[in-house]
Amino acid sequence: MSPRQPAAPRDSECRSRLTVVTACAAGVLLAASAGCGTTTILPGDTAADVQQRLGAPTAEHLLPDGVRRLEYSGTLQGKQTLMVDFDAQGRFLRAENVRDEVHFNSIRAGITVDELRAQIGRPSYVWGVRYRNQTVWSYRYRTPFCIVFHVGITPTGIVEDTSYGPDPMCQPRFGLHG
Repeated sequence: MSPRQPAAPRDSECRSRLTVVTACAAGVLLAASAGCGTTTILPGDTAADVQQRLGAPTAEHLLPDGVRRLEYSGTLQGKQTLMVDFDAQGRFLRAENVRDEVHFNSIRAGITVDELRAQIGRPSYVWGVRYRNQTVWSYRYRTPFCIVFHVGITPTGIVEDTSYGPDPMCQPRFGLHG
């Protein structure tokens, strides 16, 4: 078998595919991936400036320290969530992809779904585990392995546990492979 070649990015993916780059004296620069256009967010930019360039966020969160966080979920084929933070005066602080093992491993049992959503964004898909009476939020992310991150949530909306497991998108479909 030969490895699958990645598909060329669609225009909509290019607009939303972002990488955070640190620039020397200029501060933080947000640049789109190679082959796509460029979006720049500079220190001092406001949330309105960012929304004008990136579009409407998929969600907005107010963090306990007064930071306003704009969530841009589902970028890079659903494997990236960009969080863009602004201080109490509405000025740009930082931007980062939160769909990675560093952020996933910081999720602890006992937090609410609102806190979870503010930390790592909306899930890729949701499913139930009847015998545990849980709803599971699953997060796809960029990894050389075909795995996803799972968060088990109680009926009262509290994170109970987390785990990693196989990504169903990588499983062969019955009748398609010999």
